[in-house]
Amino acid sequence: MFIIHAGFHINPAKEEEFLKEVRSVIEASRSEEGNISYDLLKDTETEHVYTMVEVWKDGAAVESHNKSSHFTSFVGKAPEFLTAPLDLKIYTGDKIEK
Repeated sequence: MFIIHAGFHINPAKEEEFLKEVRSVIEASRSEEGNISYDLLKDTETEHVYTMVEVWKDGAAVESHNKSSHFTSFVGKAPEFLTAPLDLKIYTGDKIEK
């Protein structure tokens, strides 16, 4: 399992447009083979900051998602919404035990 956190700092003037675009990506991504969950969360402490939390079955599912037309289209538009570089963190689903 792979867990991805993608942090977005959004230009306030572009926030509504960002939310419109990202909703279509969420809907399409949730229907992809190997997707477990795909959710956008709004930061409670900082305005105009969101985190996409994605959970995928395996690396092949992530790779397929990254090549999908809905994702590549969104990636092409994302820079016009951002006020800071995308903050991307990728985790394996393996819990660290004592």
